[in-house]
Order: sequence, then structure tokens, then C-alpha cells
Amino acid sequence: MDFLPDRIEAYVLEHSSQESEVLKQLNRETHARVLQPRMLSGHLLGRFLAFMSRMIKPKRVLELGTYTGYSAICLAEGLSPEGKIDTIDHNPELEDFAAKYFEQAGIRDKVNQHVGEALEIIPRLEGPYDLVFMDADKTNYQRYFDMIYPKMPNGAVLLADNVLWSGKVIDETHQDDEETLGIIRFNEYIKGHPGVRHVLLPVRDGVMLVEKTGDATV
Repeated sequence: MDFLPDRIEAYVLEHSSQESEVLKQLNRETHARVLQPRMLSGHLLGRFLAFMSRMIKPKRVLELGTYTGYSAICLAEGLSPEGKIDTIDHNPELEDFAAKYFEQAGIRDKVNQHVGEALEIIPRLEGPYDLVFMDADKTNYQRYFDMIYPKMPNGAVLLADNVLWSGKVIDETHQDDEETLGIIRFNEYIKGHPGVRHVLLPVRDGVMLVEKTGDATV
């Protein structure tokens, strides 16, 4: 599914800040060499992530879903001088690919790469995390959130990608699909969660923007 009509998307990108040369190269190489390049955050979402990071100036960032490293480089743009990123991906074959671009972007010493299942790795991470980007296994979004929430101080922000899931969230013919159901569960869960403020933004494939407002028993 196309997220925007081609002419509108071209206009949007033309009137948004441009990618760095490193990100452009990463984008090209991902499309040329890596399976499922659609998973790349890309220009528009990348600029949004960088914008949010620059506003928050986080000391600690957690990312679920490193893929080829595009989004982590964007998130690093707003890091405080002592800031660090923990990024998790289950695919060991992409670890060196992403690390190469972290080096080129000058952030290699800012990024801790974790390879394995997020459900096993998250409990071992201490936090606290000022900014979280969630772009991993959709079936477990709610579980990820519940594990991360205690590691976020009040005022911390979580961004969850793909929450419109190419429109499948409102298409009943796709609601027997576990990934679609996982996204729907997460969206409804956030909607009723007493400890957050949130807004679902129709940016690319949908981004849920969540601010932690206070500890809550749910």
C-alpha cells in the first residue's frame, strides 16, 4: 500500500529537511542489498524522529528494531553530549551492516547494539529511557510497552511505528492476521491506559506518540 500519492509525497519531501549524505547512501544500499527495504524508516519518518530527538535531547534512547541503522542515526541527532542509544534487532546478519553506517555517521561510540529477542533483552537493560522508538514484532507491541513503561521517567516519550499497518487496522477482512491483531490490541491498550497522553499521527504508516504522565496500575 502506498502511504501517500506520489505527487503529494514528493511535495512533502521537497518541503522537509533533507537527509544527510550518510543517510542517503544507507537508503540506497539497503534497497540494493537487503531484503524487505520497505522496513527502512526513510526520509520523512527519519526527519520526524530526528526532530523529536532534537526537542527532547535525550540522555538515553531505546530502539526496538535496528534493521540497517537508519532510524538509530536519526535518533542520535538530538542526543545530549553524554547520550547513548540501546538498539535491539533479532537478525545477526544485519549487525555489521548497521555498525558500518554508525561508524560513518560518527556515532559508533554512542550506540550499543543488542542482537537477539527483545522480550529477553529488555529486562536486562536498566534505563531510564527518555525516548523510545518501537518498530519491531507487531504481535508483541503491548508486551514490549509494558516492559518498557517502568523504565521510562515521567515525561519520557515513546514512538510506535506502523500503527495503521497499511490500513489493515480498519479492514475487517484482515483481522485474523496476528500482526494486525497485535497492532489493534496495542492501539486500544494505549487509548485506555491511565498513565499516558497520546496521539496517533498519520505519518507514513502511522506513528503512535505516547508521553508517560505517571506510574499507573493497569
